[in-house]
Amino acid sequence: MHSRASLLHDLTALGLARGDTVMVHASVRAVGEIAGGPDEIHLAIKDAIGADGTLMMYASCPRHYDEVGRGNLTPEEEAEVLEKLPPFDAETARAARDNGALVELLRTYPGSRVNHHVARFVAWGRHVDRLFATQPWDYALGHGSALERLVELDGKILLLGSDHDAVTFLHYAEHVGDLPGRTVTRYLVPIREHGDRVWRAMEEFDTNLAHPNWPDRLFARIIDSHLRRTGSRSRLVGDAPSHLMSARALHEYALPIMKQLALDHRVADELLGQENT
Repeated sequence: MHSRASLLHDLTALGLARGDTVMVHASVRAVGEIAGGPDEIHLAIKDAIGADGTLMMYASCPRHYDEVGRGNLTPEEEAEVLEKLPPFDAETARAARDNGALVELLRTYPGSRVNHHVARFVAWGRHVDRLFATQPWDYALGHGSALERLVELDGKILLLGSDHDAVTFLHYAEHVGDLPGRTVTRYLVPIREHGDRVWRAMEEFDTNLAHPNWPDRLFARIIDSHLRRTGSRSRLVGDAPSHLMSARALHEYALPIMKQLALDHRVADELLGQENT
């Protein structure tokens, strides 16, 4: 059984330090059994970064809030959602289940804050105001987003036993890069406006498949290739194989790869190697 203190020791050994701004992806199950429950994970991260640090995770939204108009619902399903779905409330809506349990624990913990958008982040610490200073309605993971400010703050990405293909930060490169042929998706979001529910149009580069040239599990391949290139080795945090990396360095590595892939999908193995872990 792990403890908050032992997790702090592991995080410090991994390189997390006081004052860090860090975006976290975590598998609670991978970390293992923890005395006091899984809240001890984000509390240990806060211990490691201290009062001058900042912790951020991607929460997104419950099912259906970003689906009307995408084409992945049947006409009957879409009609029912249009009739019944309440306006999105960033303060109370649960995090997307696919994003794991820890983000919902962080979202509901005292002192956490969220940005008011279905592409929603939750954050705690010194730089929350800066992270959430602006939030574009369209292309919400690109210029002006919390991801851009993570780079500006020389932030880090912390992976705690998580799927490397689920690193939300890489959507920033998809959004800000000059990548010809990207797939744009448009959908409707229910919001409250002057006391009424209204459906507001939104668009983004498709976060399911931003470009038709992307190979299977592109994000995982970029992460794993970047880790090999930088000589980074995983360390255990609890039971979870974990990595810590610079957000800026990851962005600067990923963007040229995406640009080349957008022009020619056949260069994937040359750029990233043939392993797909």
